[in-house]
Amino acid sequence: MKRTLATLFLASSLILTACDTSDAEYDTDEQSEPVEDSSGETSEGQADMNEHSNEDSDDEEDVSIDEPEESSYLYEVNENDIATIQVIEGEEANERVALLTYDDAPDNYAVDIAEVLVEHDAPAIFFVNGMFIESEEGQEMLREIHEMGFAIGNHTHTHQSLPSLSEDEQTEEIMKTSDLIEEIIGERPRFFRAPFGQNTDHVKELVREDGMVLMNWTYGYDWESGYMEAEPLANIMVNTELLRPGANLLMHDRRWTLEATSQIIEGLRENDYELVDPDLIRSATPEQSESEETD
Repeated sequence: MKRTLATLFLASSLILTACDTSDAEYDTDEQSEPVEDSSGETSEGQADMNEHSNEDSDDEEDVSIDEPEESSYLYEVNENDIATIQVIEGEEANERVALLTYDDAPDNYAVDIAEVLVEHDAPAIFFVNGMFIESEEGQEMLREIHEMGFAIGNHTHTHQSLPSLSEDEQTEEIMKTSDLIEEIIGERPRFFRAPFGQNTDHVKELVREDGMVLMNWTYGYDWESGYMEAEPLANIMVNTELLRPGANLLMHDRRWTLEATSQIIEGLRENDYELVDPDLIRSATPEQSESEETD
């Protein structure tokens, strides 16, 4: 009887030992998962995972924060001289700049001129006459110039002397062209230049109301008989005593101007002039004086 009890006691002990070993093996297999104790506190491994998770969350929040937008404008038209481009007070920008502009576009050579400008990474404004973009060919030329990234300006519809017209006629000359430009390229022109540089009070008010920058020019020569060839034109455009920081260079949609454009760009840069991007120019204050220069 004693031997039987001893045998039963030994068998029970072996069974209990086997059960303990089985539990230990189970716990080992689950070490890849976070283990939470009865107090509800997370294991050290899980704490590290939470820490990294919080860091990732913080990073995502930092990325999504929108910084306040700053004005992209660095330049403006001088309110006392609507030809000159100047640095906006308080902005840091190169003062030794020149602005390239081409009037009477797109007649014959404007797209070719734009292509030369692209080759030289040179920005410019093309001032458009509405009469040139009434045809499908003219409209396609305007689209090409715009798609190349150039600023588009309004140069009236039929290039008439605005002071000789009634106020209603002045409005028609300007608004008809802006409406047509918007219809073709999907945006209104930001710049206005009057034929012959002749503005009126009505024109100035109309231009401001339509959100355009009123602009004349510092100098230009390509309509004069002595400069209807590339070499003399390029030479005078770069070496004239009228060239100064903020100069606004007037050129036209002409064959000789096309041929001179590369030399003009290179000459200006050799003289340490930066070609200002029209997108960096904001409108001047409402009180602007009229230039006496003629186109």
